[in-house]
Amino acid sequence: GICVERSVDMVIGLLAIIKAGGAYVPLDPDYPEDRLAYMMQDSGVGLLLTQSALLQRLPVQVQSLCLDQEGDWLAGYSTANPENLSHPLNLAYVIYTSGSTGKPKGAGNSHRALVNRLHWMQKAYALDGSDTVLQKTPFSFDVSVWEFFWPLMTGARLAVALPGDHRDPERLVQTIREHQVTTLHFVPSMLQAFLTHPQVESCNSLRRVVCSGEALPAELAGQVLKRLPQAGLFNLYGPTEAAIDVTHWTCTPDDVLSVPIGRPIVNLKTHILDDGLLPAAQGVAAELYLGGIGLARGYHNRAALTAERFVPDPFDEQGGRLYRTGDLARYRDEGVIEYAGRIDHQVKIRGLRIELGEIEASLLEHENVQEAVVVDVDGPSGKQLAAYLVAEHSGDNLRDALKVYLKETLPDYMVPTHFVWLASMPLSANGKLDRKALPTPDTSQLQRQYVAPSTEQEQQMAAIWADVLKVERVGLSDDFFELGGHSLLATQLISRIHTGLGIDIPLRLIFEKPQLNEFIQAFASSGLSLTEDGLSDIEKMMNEMAGI
Repeated sequence: GICVERSVDMVIGLLAIIKAGGAYVPLDPDYPEDRLAYMMQDSGVGLLLTQSALLQRLPVQVQSLCLDQEGDWLAGYSTANPENLSHPLNLAYVIYTSGSTGKPKGAGNSHRALVNRLHWMQKAYALDGSDTVLQKTPFSFDVSVWEFFWPLMTGARLAVALPGDHRDPERLVQTIREHQVTTLHFVPSMLQAFLTHPQVESCNSLRRVVCSGEALPAELAGQVLKRLPQAGLFNLYGPTEAAIDVTHWTCTPDDVLSVPIGRPIVNLKTHILDDGLLPAAQGVAAELYLGGIGLARGYHNRAALTAERFVPDPFDEQGGRLYRTGDLARYRDEGVIEYAGRIDHQVKIRGLRIELGEIEASLLEHENVQEAVVVDVDGPSGKQLAAYLVAEHSGDNLRDALKVYLKETLPDYMVPTHFVWLASMPLSANGKLDRKALPTPDTSQLQRQYVAPSTEQEQQMAAIWADVLKVERVGLSDDFFELGGHSLLATQLISRIHTGLGIDIPLRLIFEKPQLNEFIQAFASSGLSLTEDGLSDIEKMMNEMAGI
């Protein structure tokens, strides 16, 4: 296992595990302790690579090694390259994703699957020694795999973004320009946030912009091609269970209605099948199945789930397998595939894969919750999670308690924005849950008791918050994240403050002080002001943070 902040230590640790013949399990240090403990126990890791600052807050029950320890502690080890003892079918990595049963599940991918994926990418997009790839995806997501290894296997340069920079357009623009980045990845929702930066056009070193993780809107693709005309835009699709990506599409200005996910990569195959495993007609949406050498070996320690999702391939006389994606797709002209949504209760919000059943299971473990249903709903700024609950005691106190409770086991992005209290769940005529009858969440319930802004500074900031969050008003006691804010909206907020008020604020401030009154007070305590007179102080603080 490896649990480190994004850094050179992370790259060294991953390479060390692979070269030693092991498989790595990425453990995000931002995950709750209980989740990390489960992942370590379930995966059976025998050695943990980490950093000194993280060791004290990790549930470590195995041998650990700090990669940043002081002294010449590596002096006693051989510098000879170890013999490669790995077999193509050995595991290269196990990445955990949200699980419908209430626990995350680990998808194990082989060296053969990974090498096939990387060789295809090199043939398709050809890196060389003049290229720089930006590694910015959290390593608990599989896109990071090609960000790490593709440049290193082709002689290109790897630039590692600082922790937190992946969600900050200002820092991304600076990093791209400073390191002359030619290649990077975006989830479409973060790409949209990136394009809000007024100096995107200055990133003229970019040659390849890769998108995956969620549907790429045609309008967004058009903006990229217009503002970064020197760069190619590539839309990829694939689940963690199939070595990162399985289909590809090169975007063009002709993609005016929708952007397809394209055609399969080399040694992968796709089938769009109906319930009887018969091919669907062109233009008819049905479930997308994947086959070929890119498939994962299965889910670690989950034989039943592996058998359910990885099924015999009826079209392969050699006894191959197909992976049931749960995604709907349809064929367009000439075999091009178009994504058409999900068929189950898995959702993606801002590119993050979420099993709603895992959140429901966590809620049901709380002593005051009797029934729980979680759905995704349309919010003012995109999809949000809503929890519908039958509970012994309802109200703001239980809502706050449940948020704290869920954050002990789930990542922040899986904690619902809305909590709706019901006397009973709506049922259909056959006694099943009627999801369509669930009431629309009342967004006014997200706001605390309204405390009106009084000073000019408070009114300016409250107006910007309300505009970014798309709510009618924001009071001094309101919390940015409770009103539906998230990391991408936080980047937009900082950009709007910069544009509207002419000041630069570190992105971390909104996470440290999410209540409006605390956010504004942070300026006062730092000697900062929302006026032009305070610009020199802000510039001084930012320079100190940057080590200038």
